[in-house]
Amino acid sequence: MPSEKPTKTPRIPPELRLHDSIAKKLGVRILRGELPEGHLFPGEIEFSAELGVSRSVLREAFQVLSAKGLVESRPKAGTRVNVRRLWSLLDPDLLAWQFQAEPSRQFLRDLFELRMVVEPAAAALAATRRTKAQVAEMAAALDLMAANGLATEAGRRADQRFHVAMIEATRNDAIIALSSSITAAIAWTTIFKQRKRALPRDPMPEHRRLLKAIADREPKRAERAMAELVRLALSDTELSMRAK
Repeated sequence: MPSEKPTKTPRIPPELRLHDSIAKKLGVRILRGELPEGHLFPGEIEFSAELGVSRSVLREAFQVLSAKGLVESRPKAGTRVNVRRLWSLLDPDLLAWQFQAEPSRQFLRDLFELRMVVEPAAAALAATRRTKAQVAEMAAALDLMAANGLATEAGRRADQRFHVAMIEATRNDAIIALSSSITAAIAWTTIFKQRKRALPRDPMPEHRRLLKAIADREPKRAERAMAELVRLALSDTELSMRAK
């Protein structure tokens, strides 16, 4: 069992521009349910004063939230929180904000169900279409992941690098378009399940089995290996949610 100490959820990066910082704070409140669907924000003058920012900063923050589907602004009608079905829940920023807001069990299950739908099939395609260079890239990423451990930023970056390389090996542009969302989900669930305790097991064996199946050009074995990897990751996450 790994001996690394649990990793804390990162703070808001200090280099964020002011309007991005305001957008993030409001986004977390929306995702947390403090600002529910249909919530009408105060007028621009009043709300910018309340937040201690200029009206232009507030407008830019709302533009960020609008682009992610969280709010809708209409002339004379003001700005309201959109219904959840319009939120871009796979946006990497929204995934990060969701974990800062403390994700629900249902949200986590939804994420892992998505991974289970997409990633095993992607692994099968990768096993059929991968190049030697992509196999080498995945192997190098796993070596870094093993050397650094998932309790470190370097280890988590290596894990993301492995999954990105695997997805790119599918040579399917539609699947590749999901890579930033999938890798963000992997990174944040990895941080989340270590927030109270160290990882309950070494995740390297299933990653190595997946790599070998892809390297051996065995699509069915790669599909099964990826499904098992996702299943174990969900189990670890559920165990973390039960931790005191």
